[in-house]
Order: sequence, then structure tokens, then C-alpha cells
Amino acid sequence: MGRRSVFVSLVAGLAALGLSVMAPASAVARPAAAARVAVARPFAIRLGNYHWAQPPTTSQCLQTTGYACYRPSQFQEAYDLKPLYASGLNGRGKTIIIVDSFGSPTIKSDLATFDAAFHLPAPPRFTVLQPVGKVPPFDPTNPTMVGWAEETSLDVEYSHAMAPGANIVLLETPVAETEGTVGFPQIIAAENYAIDHHLGDVISQSFGATEETFPSPDSIFDLRSAYFNAAAHNVTVLASSGDQGVSGYHFNGVTLYTYRVVDWPSSDPLVTSVGGLQLHLDAQGNRTLPDNVWNETYLFGTAVASGGGTSAVFSRPGYQNSVAKVVGLRRGTPDISLSAAVNGGALVYMSFAGLPGPAFYIIGGTSEASPELAGIVAIADQAAGHDLGLLNPALYGIGSGGPGIPDITIGNNTVTFTQNGHTYTVRGYNAVPGYDMASGLGTVDAAKLVAELAK
Repeated sequence: MGRRSVFVSLVAGLAALGLSVMAPASAVARPAAAARVAVARPFAIRLGNYHWAQPPTTSQCLQTTGYACYRPSQFQEAYDLKPLYASGLNGRGKTIIIVDSFGSPTIKSDLATFDAAFHLPAPPRFTVLQPVGKVPPFDPTNPTMVGWAEETSLDVEYSHAMAPGANIVLLETPVAETEGTVGFPQIIAAENYAIDHHLGDVISQSFGATEETFPSPDSIFDLRSAYFNAAAHNVTVLASSGDQGVSGYHFNGVTLYTYRVVDWPSSDPLVTSVGGLQLHLDAQGNRTLPDNVWNETYLFGTAVASGGGTSAVFSRPGYQNSVAKVVGLRRGTPDISLSAAVNGGALVYMSFAGLPGPAFYIIGGTSEASPELAGIVAIADQAAGHDLGLLNPALYGIGSGGPGIPDITIGNNTVTFTQNGHTYTVRGYNAVPGYDMASGLGTVDAAKLVAELAK
């Protein structure tokens, strides 16, 4: 799952979607648009060039694109956040740290537009820092920079949408994270800066690299200092589990592995791995169907699904002893899952050059899941009156189906793709009652989970 942050076509040779979103409904009677969806690395997937000057409703997205889209209020309802808001718990006094290569040149104004459209308050403080070196000037013709700007927009807007009272610190780094160690020294240094200067309470990472693309396990061990630092200072660290199901990208960022692999830092025992689900919501955010594991391989024609599996680097941590029959002797991922589907994607506002125009776009991927959980963690920190730090012991202590962790029992992360003239299927894991490596422990009922974590 190489984090090249490059905006590339999922199906080679197919042109990008047209600039207009006003295609007749008959042209999109089914979600066939997926064949021309493009991926913005690291873990954010934008639905082509469909865009709206004003945020559309779910029914308007379905009519225009064949895909559902959801607003912040729908996710707030789906995750049971509104009772927390009513009691004054919205993340106030806590700070979410977002880490992205390059960032976005328009993120502050874009967040303001996003907030106005969805009637959200501005964060008390929103700080953009470049602690490890000045980011190069934004180049709208550089797909890597455009991809990271999209990632930044999703991360900032949806962490804020979950915890509208929390502060936000965006750490921008000057080197794009790709596969292997590339870009990680700068990311880790930026995170250490934030921890050492007590800048935040929870860190969201919507990126990762296939473990097998690192030169050796030692090269991963050498990059873990920020996670030990975070654990020592009770800072929670999250990471998206990946978007290629149980496959992932080789170092070239193009070829997929034909056997099961997982990503780091999602696989790190000091990090909470956040997988992806597909939510089925009505206009108010009520579920019309149970959540299922995010797997849109059948729509895209290639590996597009929630990452999960066992680490080739890390052994099973003690907090996973309760699921040893599932993970064996290795660290298993994900730990928990939230929304990631493109068919049910988040509406994100972006205005930087390199896109069809300033507008709302539909974005999915496990990049969405990590910042959403970061917002919920900020609220739990507020409720507890102290930072929770590493979440995983508490999550596994609650267990799948326990208070605040609804179980997921539908779907899998098996992927099928064609490369070099051959079709490969990498068999993944099924969602079953209890912990599994497709959905982890389950998903989040925030009102209940916050109460449990605050204990």
C-alpha cells in the first residue's frame, strides 16, 4: 500500500471523469463510474471529477454518480455522537494532531468553507506547522502534491467534524512518504517534535507502507521512536490499515503483492490500527442496513478494500492474547473499523489548484476512518479528564460486542486484480462474530465507548 500520494487511475487507460456533475441519471444507473475512479495516495480515494459548488444530499449523489455520499451530521448520528455533544463533550480542551506530507495550501480557508456549509463551529485553534523543514511550493501539476492536499483536506475536515470543539495541529513534512523508509524519517521527527512540545493528545496517520518494502525489520524498528515517545506521554497514535485489502504495493508503488501483507505503522503494537467499513445511511444518518467490511474490489476491478492481516515484523502483543486463536503468534490488524467506502464516501471541500474547481468532492478510503476515530478519542480524553494514551489494552478489554464496540459480521477483505496478464486473488478474512482481521473488534458507538474509555 505504497504511499506515493500520487493521483493515478485505478484502471489503466481509462480517461478521468468529465468536469460536469450534471450527467443524466440514466448514465449512472449503477455505480459503473468506479471503473474511472482515481486514487490519491496515501489512503484517500476520490470519486473522479464529480464535484458540487454546494454540498449535495445523499439522494443527489446517488442520482448523479450512482454512489451515496454522507455529510458530517450523518456520520455524527451513525456513530452516536450527538448525546455526547448534548452533554458538553465535543473535544474541547484537547488537540488532534494530523500528519501529512506537503499539506494543502488552502486548508484553513477550505475548513472555514466546510464549517459554514455544514453549520459547524470553527476549531478553537487551528495551527499549521512545518517543524522539520519548509515544504516546497505547491505545484498543481504535481500529482503527488495534489494527492497529499486531498489527503490533508479529508483528515482535517473529518477529525474536526467528529470533535468540533477540539483544537487541530497540522504537521506538514517536506518529503512525500512512499514505500519503504522514504518520507518516514521526516514524519517521525515531526511527531517527536509535537510530543516533546506537548502540542496534542491524539495523532492521526492516514498513511503507511507495506512491511515487505522496508530493507529489513531493523529499518522499521529504527523508525519507532515517536511511538515510544507517545506511549511515555499518554498520547494516542492511530493509523489507517490500508486500501488494498490483504494485498499491498511493492516498492515501485505499482505492482501488487500476490500474497497477504500488511502496512506499517498500522501493524505497530504501539499504534491503534483503524480499518474500513461501508455504512448504509438515510438522510438523517440512521442505518438502513448493517455495516459491512469495506470491499469495493468488485466495483473498481482491482484491489480496493480494507487492509488487515498479521504482521511479518511484530509478534503478538499482550493485549491481543484474548484473540490469540485468530492472530496466532503475530500482531493482527485492524483493531477497530470506521467508515471508508467510496459508495458512502465523505463530502470534502477543496479549493486548491489542480482540481476541476473549488467544490465539494466525494472521498473514501481508510484515510477517512483514522481521523474520524481521532475526533472520538479527543472526546474520550475530555470525558476522562486526562489523555488515554495507547487505546488497545482498553479496547481489547472491552472486547468485540462489548459496550461501545458493535460487532461487524458481514463482508471480507479478499481482493482480485490483474497484472502482467494474469488474474490473482488474494484470499482475505471474513467478518465473523468476535474479533477478525477484516473488521477488528468492530466499530464505534461513541456515546457508550467514550463512557467506557473514560472509566
